[in-house]
Amino acid sequence: MVALAADVMAASDVRSVRLWRAPDNTRLVFDLSGPVQHSVFLLSSPNRIVIDVSGAKLATNFDQLTLSNTPITGVRSAQRTPNDLRVVIDLSAAVTPKSFTLAPNQQYGHRLVVDLFDQESGAAPSLPTTVATAPQVPVTPTQAPPKLTPIPNGKRDIVIAIDAGHGGEDPGALSPVKGQYEKHVTLAISKELQRQINAEKGFRAELVRTGDYFIPLRKRTEIARKKGADLFVSIHADAAPRAAAFGASVYALSDRGATSETARWLADAENQSDLIGGAGNVSLDDKDKMLAGVLLDLSMTASLSSSLNVGNKVLGNMGRVTPLHKRRVEQAGFMVLKSPDIPSILVETGFISNPNEAKKLASASHQQALARSIVTGVRQFFHENPPPGTHVAWLRDNGKITLGPREHVVSSGESLALIAQRYQVSLVVLRSANSLKSDVIKVGQRLQIPATALAAQP
Repeated sequence: MVALAADVMAASDVRSVRLWRAPDNTRLVFDLSGPVQHSVFLLSSPNRIVIDVSGAKLATNFDQLTLSNTPITGVRSAQRTPNDLRVVIDLSAAVTPKSFTLAPNQQYGHRLVVDLFDQESGAAPSLPTTVATAPQVPVTPTQAPPKLTPIPNGKRDIVIAIDAGHGGEDPGALSPVKGQYEKHVTLAISKELQRQINAEKGFRAELVRTGDYFIPLRKRTEIARKKGADLFVSIHADAAPRAAAFGASVYALSDRGATSETARWLADAENQSDLIGGAGNVSLDDKDKMLAGVLLDLSMTASLSSSLNVGNKVLGNMGRVTPLHKRRVEQAGFMVLKSPDIPSILVETGFISNPNEAKKLASASHQQALARSIVTGVRQFFHENPPPGTHVAWLRDNGKITLGPREHVVSSGESLALIAQRYQVSLVVLRSANSLKSDVIKVGQRLQIPATALAAQP
C-alpha cells in the first residue's frame, strides 16, 4: 500500500518546452509525462504571467527557447514543493493569456498549452485567469464579408486566400525523408502560389499562415473572410496507409458525406488537426454541427457550385504537370472548407508518404510547376465568373478577355438549368451546342459551353 500511495503522489515531469510565434500571439507548449492541474494569473509592474502546475516537476530548462520577436523577455521557474512547479514568464508588454491541457494522441503525449495573445497599444490588461483542464471554447459565428475598399479607378482586385495546411504544433503528414514535414512543404508551395498570383494583373493573394505556427481550422476561414477573399485555396500534401499511393487531388466540400473511402479517410485525418495542434476544444460536438448546418444552408448551394467549377479547372491543369490520384474533384467533409459564403477548395499536391513524390514536393521547380497549374485554373474560373466591381470584370465587360469554348463535366446534384445559369447562357443555346433533345444529363457527362455565350456575359 505504501508503494501504491507513492505512485499516486508521483509528479509528472515537464520534459521539454517549445515556443511558436504567430502574427498576433505566442504559444508555449510544455510536454508532460502525465496529466497535471494548473492555474494561470497575471501580475503587473512589471508585466508577468505566473503558471502554477500542481503535480509536476521540471526535468528540462528554458535556455533553448528563442524569445526574439515575442513579448517574452524571460522564463524562470521554482519548485515550490517536490510536486508543485511555478513558472514565471516575464513580459515586455501586456498580453491576454489562455491555457489548456491536451490528452495524448498519435504524435504527442500530455501537453500544457499557454497562448499569449497580443494586446493593442493602450488596451486594458485582462483579468486574472484560472483555467481548468477541460476548457470550453465558444463557437465564433460567421461574420458578413467585409466591404472592400475599391482601388482608385473603381476596379478592385480579386482576392485569393491561400491556406498552407497544418503548422507549428501540428506538423501534418510525415515524410520518409528525414526532417521533411507537410507543414513546411505546404508553406513553400503557398508562398510560391502567392508570388505567381500577385504577378497577375487584377489578382491579389493573401496568405492565411505566413510562418510556422498553428491556426485552428475555423480560424483559417475567419482570416480569409477578414481579408475579403473571393476564393479560399487550402494547400496540403497528404499521406496514405500505403507508401505506393501517388498523385494529386482536388477536393470540395460534401454536405452528404465523402464520395470515396480515400476522401473520407483524408477528411477524418485533416479534421484531427485541432486535436493535434490544440485549439482548446475540438468543434465536433452536436452544438457545433447544428450551428454549422444552419450556416451552411444559407448560401452553400451557390458556393459549392463555384467550388466544384474552380476545382475542375485546377485539377485539369494540375494533370498536365503531375499524375492525378483521382481524375475528378472529390468531395468530403473537410472542416476547413465549411465557409458558406466563400468558394473553397482543398488541393492535395501529392502523397508525401510516397518517397518519390516526397522528393518532388521538396523541389523548387516542382513547386513552381504546381503553383503555375493552380494559378491557371483559378484564372480560367475568374475570367468566366469575375466578381462585380473587379478589374477582371471590367476587362470582360469591355471585350478585353477572349474566352474560347469551355468543357464542363457534370457533377452530382447539377441540372442543365444550373449549368446554364452558371455560364450565363440560355437553355436553348446550351441544348443546341450539345445536341440535347431534353434537359436530362448524367454525372460525368461532358458539355460544351459556347464561346459566344461566355463572351456575352453582362
